[in-house]
Amino acid sequence: MKNLALITLFALLLVFSSTRLLAQSIPQYDYIEVIVIQKANNRGKVKRIKVEEQASLEGKSITIDEIEDIKDTSALLRYMNEANWEFLERQAVVSEDNDPVWMSYIFRKAK
Repeated sequence: MKNLALITLFALLLVFSSTRLLAQSIPQYDYIEVIVIQKANNRGKVKRIKVEEQASLEGKSITIDEIEDIKDTSALLRYMNEANWEFLERQAVVSEDNDPVWMSYIFRKAK
């Protein structure tokens, strides 16, 4: 009877400790949004890149000024990739035919 209780206790301890280890391995990410404004009807030529102040940029090797100085989307993706930011999603907003296209690029980086 004593051995059965000891084995049960050991099995419960093993199950709960492995669950705790799995829960601690969930990665945490910082996210950043970069707005790319493209000219309408001009084959996607970038008019402006805009980045607002974001908490995820504090203490990072990239800066808002460096991002906003980039001239095209391929250079933006290359720059963010070199800084170890993973491209996650892109969404476009178009209001009228001749209005600029607003593109939202979302990047993430493990903390």
